[in-house]
Amino acid sequence: MAHSAVPSTPVTVAPISLSALAPWAVFVAVLTLVLLYFVGVEQGATAVFEGETIHEWLHDGRHLLGFPCH
Repeated sequence: MAHSAVPSTPVTVAPISLSALAPWAVFVAVLTLVLLYFVGVEQGATAVFEGETIHEWLHDGRHLLGFPCH
């Protein structure tokens, strides 16, 4: 006996509440700002870490995204 791949009862999906979504939105926003800082600003006088290590790791990505660094 063959079975249909389509369920006979409709599947309902509960909407996601804003209170459940808010912590994830804040997390993604903070993560984005940290990444933007390291790619776009981490060098010279505003550097959080000493040396050029972070700058050199992100150097090609910096140019790819259009951030000047020299």
